[in-house]
Amino acid sequence: MEYKDYYEILGVDKKASQEEIKKAYRKLAKQYHPDRNKGDKTAEAKFKDVGEAYELLSNEEKRKQYDMFGSQGNFAGGASFDPSQYGFGGYQTYTSGDMGDHSDFFNMFFSNGFDLGDLFGGGNGARRTTRRSMAMDGQDIEAEIEILPEEGFSGGQRRISLQTENGVQSINFKIPKGVRDGEKIRLRGQGQNGIGGGRKGDLLMTVRMKSSQKYKVSGKNLEMTLDIMPWDAALGAKMTVDTLDGRINVKIPAGMQSGKKIRVAGKGYIDRKGHRGNLLIEARIVNPRHITGAQKKLYEQLRESGR
Repeated sequence: MEYKDYYEILGVDKKASQEEIKKAYRKLAKQYHPDRNKGDKTAEAKFKDVGEAYELLSNEEKRKQYDMFGSQGNFAGGASFDPSQYGFGGYQTYTSGDMGDHSDFFNMFFSNGFDLGDLFGGGNGARRTTRRSMAMDGQDIEAEIEILPEEGFSGGQRRISLQTENGVQSINFKIPKGVRDGEKIRLRGQGQNGIGGGRKGDLLMTVRMKSSQKYKVSGKNLEMTLDIMPWDAALGAKMTVDTLDGRINVKIPAGMQSGKKIRVAGKGYIDRKGHRGNLLIEARIVNPRHITGAQKKLYEQLRESGR
């Protein structure tokens, strides 16, 4: 029977992590997949070996048995050995009709009740196994999407184009109402294709909330800036302010200073449950670009009175 070096087949180190093993398998399975290599017997054989390697090495218990067997037997990939020399005097080989397309070497490890004691402690017996599926789900694709506070507050439809393994793909999706910065939107079946009949992966889009011309989101609060004329800041006034759900009147207290904030409860951003934050309005005192003669005289009087 031929000893198979599954680490060498996948091109990974014997100390490779499960993630490294999975990554190597995905790459090679795509490279040698029958759909991409019609009629290529060499690619078909490599695809089979790659599948066997992943099936065994992804099973932590069987991997330990395989590692122990290899170290005690001191085998190299492709070497031949006789199972009877390790206590499997009656070991039975199986045809593809009995055991699927797996090799006898693989089937030995997945035999019912396989124990290293049988190999190195004189056990005896041939055992059957059941074929495990080589299907693997496709990988998820991760991307980022920028939205404005107005989009997140109301929700709505968005269309994006992504470069995938199948070319450029246009995808329509819904922005959930109340989505927050850093949350992920999952679009099922929009990821990479599966292998061996596995399902397609998902598309995971991380939301990045950017500021619009008017609003900035801070948690559940909204922040905005309001320009106020000097006389309104000094004397106080009522001003109309646009919010995400309509106009409101805001009272400007007398003696308002630039940088100070006015808090309007319940007019901020929204969460998935419909709860609202607050609207924080920062005052910015501005001067008129053009003044009349009468206004100029008033400013001069103010300057004189302040000396």
